[in-house]
Amino acid sequence: MEARAVNKYIGSSPRKMRLVIDLIRGRNVEEALSILHFTPKHAARTAEKVLRSAISNFENKTESGRVDISSLYIKEAYVDGGPSLKRILPAPQGRAYRIRKRSNHLTIVVAQREVQVQKESKVKKAQTLPETKEQVTETQER
Repeated sequence: MEARAVNKYIGSSPRKMRLVIDLIRGRNVEEALSILHFTPKHAARTAEKVLRSAISNFENKTESGRVDISSLYIKEAYVDGGPSLKRILPAPQGRAYRIRKRSNHLTIVVAQREVQVQKESKVKKAQTLPETKEQVTETQER
């Protein structure tokens, strides 16, 4: 199961937001929250709010309403560019420079780790391996 949170029209450039999002992509939720909380960049505040919203959305999706946060991880986190506000700054000799005030859209997807399925598949692989040298040579001859 997974839950998503989207924040649109954030008033910072996508390039600045991607610096923060790259720090947390693929990590545990607890670790990501602590990273965002102590990152000095302004974009980290917004990213932390969106991550907390994704966690809350995940809790609302479950029937019990309670989730062990240590079992959650960030499955996807990406930043898309939003619309740019075009402004004009007066320049010398009667010219004008265009300023683009960029915005972005942030999406964070949170999912629960599936640990039990991986352990069972490793056990099955270990059982199918040949145990003696004779069995190994028989399988190579075939």
